[in-house]
Amino acid sequence: MKSIVLKTQIITFALFGFMLVFAQKSMKLPVDAVFYMEINGKQLNQKINWQKLNPLLHELSKKDKDKDKDKDKEKTSWNDYSKTGIKYDATQYHYASFNDSIQTYTTHFIVDNKEKFQEFINSTKKKGLEISKKKNYSYVDIDDNIFVAWSNDRAVLSMVNYTKPYKDIWSDAVVDSAATAAVDAAVAVDSVYVGEPEKPFDYKEEIINLKDEIKYLKDNIKENNKEITRIQKDIKYLEKNHKYPKENVDTQHSEGEPDVYPKEEEYAEPAVDSAYQKELDSMNIENFKIVKKIAEDRFDLYFSSNLELEVPKAMLSFRDPNSDAYVYTDYGRMVNDGIYGKMMKRFEFGQFFRNAYDSNSYYNLYFDKDKVKLVNNYQHKNPGIQKTISSVYKGKKNKKLAELINDKSIGYYVMNVNGAKSFDMMYDLLQDTGDGEYKKEMELMMETMKIVLDEEAITKIAPGNGIFVLNELKSKKVDYTDYEYDEDYNEKEVKKTKDVAVPNFTFAFATENEGYWNRVFNVMATNKHLSKKFSKIGNFYAFKDEKGDGYMDQLYMTVKDGIVYLTSATENVNPQSQSDISKQWAKDSSKYPLSGRLDIQRLVTGLEKEFKTPSERKTLDLFRKNVGEMYFKTEVKGESIETEMDYKIKNSSENSLMYFFDLFDELYKIKEADKKPQIL
Repeated sequence: MKSIVLKTQIITFALFGFMLVFAQKSMKLPVDAVFYMEINGKQLNQKINWQKLNPLLHELSKKDKDKDKDKDKEKTSWNDYSKTGIKYDATQYHYASFNDSIQTYTTHFIVDNKEKFQEFINSTKKKGLEISKKKNYSYVDIDDNIFVAWSNDRAVLSMVNYTKPYKDIWSDAVVDSAATAAVDAAVAVDSVYVGEPEKPFDYKEEIINLKDEIKYLKDNIKENNKEITRIQKDIKYLEKNHKYPKENVDTQHSEGEPDVYPKEEEYAEPAVDSAYQKELDSMNIENFKIVKKIAEDRFDLYFSSNLELEVPKAMLSFRDPNSDAYVYTDYGRMVNDGIYGKMMKRFEFGQFFRNAYDSNSYYNLYFDKDKVKLVNNYQHKNPGIQKTISSVYKGKKNKKLAELINDKSIGYYVMNVNGAKSFDMMYDLLQDTGDGEYKKEMELMMETMKIVLDEEAITKIAPGNGIFVLNELKSKKVDYTDYEYDEDYNEKEVKKTKDVAVPNFTFAFATENEGYWNRVFNVMATNKHLSKKFSKIGNFYAFKDEKGDGYMDQLYMTVKDGIVYLTSATENVNPQSQSDISKQWAKDSSKYPLSGRLDIQRLVTGLEKEFKTPSERKTLDLFRKNVGEMYFKTEVKGESIETEMDYKIKNSSENSLMYFFDLFDELYKIKEADKKPQIL
């Protein structure tokens, strides 16, 4: 009996072992991903009002359909976007990656009704385009660089852009040799995406590819020939009349009168156009083959896995499961691996800037009932540099600056940082430049800076506490010069006036060396060149623009009780009356290293004169009724710098998510109303 039990256990363990060995593995997030996002469908789906959203989506789809008709790519309409076969209350996964030649954006989502989903795809793809069927999935291209694949309960959307590899002008090497081979082979792709050996020739698959080429050519030749014909009509008319017809200036959107343009049979299409068209079509086909192969490889990799996406734990460090959306970005690679980073390599101290950008950012987004909240965590990839950056955000508090905050102000921005630590941060960024050609020079320069710069003295001049308060925007008439042209394009100067918004503001910062700033202002008032615009009026030093045609007529500067003021009005330097709510703002401004507030409604109202046309006035009225107030605060949280931004909404929307859809809907209606001809 014991022998039977023992054998049974051995067989069980053996079978379990085989299952582990042959079990399908999760698909790993591509190593070159610089962006990752999770959509919390369970929460967001409860916040969407499909009865309000469907008409808007249907109208946008209708506009897109009208454009497609012009391109001979007719699509059928879809009425209910809440029923597409997509499981909206499930989590969606998005990620993006790029290199010198390939940029991809991919979305993974769950399908709960395969038949309904396929109907939806049929309504979005080009008419007559057949769906390709693979072993584990089906797929189709809904645009030249957008592909969607699906199985019974999973779907993947992949957008792929490809540009032919080029010689990097910022380095001596030719970049992306693997992608160069892709062009020559017309089917190979960048080495990052190749996941399986070359397959034997399959004539059936080749026939399908050739049929796709024919369809692609039919779609694009019609479109390109139509544009060529229009341009050739313009050329013929200009050769004959030397100007465009007054009856039809916009030749791109009107057919014109029969006697305005020559008929198509009056000229033959030059052979060069035909050659150019063939070359263009050849390039487009080649490009389409490559992006299609990239998408297929991605689909094969995913649908041959267990349909789960494996994400590195480091990317999920700050994810809040209660947020509506979570985003990770590799800011360092996005900047340093792009054109800006390559350009920096050519400069002697480019590594300094590369070090400064070498960071990750994490975002949690919340669509609450009455506000939108975005929480960002910034983290430098070098723990030492991150520690130094955090020390900068641990400055002293200054309550005197907070007294300038008041109820009537449009907004404010407050900074309480440690100015002395900013030198340490700069030194760290300079020091961590690797074993480059100028490493010894950098080290010597850092030592010299420490000797020359009296950090303590500089810090006393401006310790790191400052505030900017925008009190209001006033309207002012200014003169300006415009230029008009007659029928012969002769230029004529015209003097005009216009209303501009002039800010009433206060900028102030703390100092422990009042004498230094008094000497600075005194020099400006007594210097023979500067004194024409600078003067001393009582306790204030004043700057006045004699022309008066700018946004600022006069500025006042003074030093008082350890604070340096730069303001548009002398009364702004006095402590302001504060209500309970503005007292709370002042308290918060002293508590956090960075904080601020902006009343967007009052800001828009102050910019009223900038809205001139009827359409712009309607937009202004819409903003007045709907835009809200923004508030933010920044502080050190653990090993990151955390910034929270809150935007309070001001309308009757069910929640802050629908608020944005409602606002977009109103803006869309205003825009469409402008396109309709006016009835006289």
